[in-house]
Amino acid sequence: MTGTRIAALGHYQPAKVLTNDDLAALVDTSDEWISSRVGIRTRHMAGPDEPVDELAAHAAGKALAAAGLGPDDIDLVLVATSTAIDRSPNTAARVAARLGMTSPATMDLNVVCAGFTHALATADHAVRAGAARRALVVGADKMTEVTDWSDRTTCVLVGDGAGAAIVEAVEDGQEPGIGPVLWGSVPEMGHAVRIEGTPPRFAQEGQSVYRWATQQLPALARQVCERSGVRPEELAGVVLHQANLRIIEPLAAKIGAVNAIVARDVIESGNTSAASIPLALAKLVERGELPSGAPTLLFGFGGNLSYAGQVIRVP
Repeated sequence: MTGTRIAALGHYQPAKVLTNDDLAALVDTSDEWISSRVGIRTRHMAGPDEPVDELAAHAAGKALAAAGLGPDDIDLVLVATSTAIDRSPNTAARVAARLGMTSPATMDLNVVCAGFTHALATADHAVRAGAARRALVVGADKMTEVTDWSDRTTCVLVGDGAGAAIVEAVEDGQEPGIGPVLWGSVPEMGHAVRIEGTPPRFAQEGQSVYRWATQQLPALARQVCERSGVRPEELAGVVLHQANLRIIEPLAAKIGAVNAIVARDVIESGNTSAASIPLALAKLVERGELPSGAPTLLFGFGGNLSYAGQVIRVP
């Protein structure tokens, strides 16, 4: 078995932007109310003719271009999403078709906000075990399609987008660029974050999620660092699920990542569920805020109160 690395990243967001003032015209809220409670100022919204697989394909195409690869260089496509409306063909198959791939294995993973880190670990395991040569991993969600726009507690949170990563084996003698995963769930608290019903609608128990994340997540994140042999103070970056700025900022401090750049993409993108971690990571790398090789903690959490995290080396 060999190690793996992220070879390249890509991200995509729809052109339409919703501001807090736009939302204040729809429901009883205000820019001050939203900003002070969750830190979000804007979010992107896909149109009715922009399905999840289109968002995912845009991000995936950028990742392929950044890696200098073509469609036939990928033999495994994993898409983390919880907002695809159709059951079959799955989103991964539709992404593969959009990109012109010929015969990859295609799978969707529904672990909601922790979907990307679960999918990244799955790709790492598949490549290290020899089941795949090179994998495309995408987190993509169209949260605005499962939102009740009359509910001011949830409609102010969500946005649409996608982020993608290319996972491949490292060369002989190179250190792995994707560390061991720590993953799990709290099944008895599955009710805390839901996308249920017909049509499906997003709902959550915000205080339950906040308490769990602020109380339990720091110790879990430190365990991720231990598994990777990286001390929290050695982290150059911390990219947590972009749910709420009031969760993200205190958590980075509690983890002990005192020297890390902390992703705060939630401010301009809102909660994009499975897209949030690769979207935020790709932006940090694109802006040059995280240099190549920088040890960075990724940690997803949320729906099902599932969680997954790993330390990666920036491509």
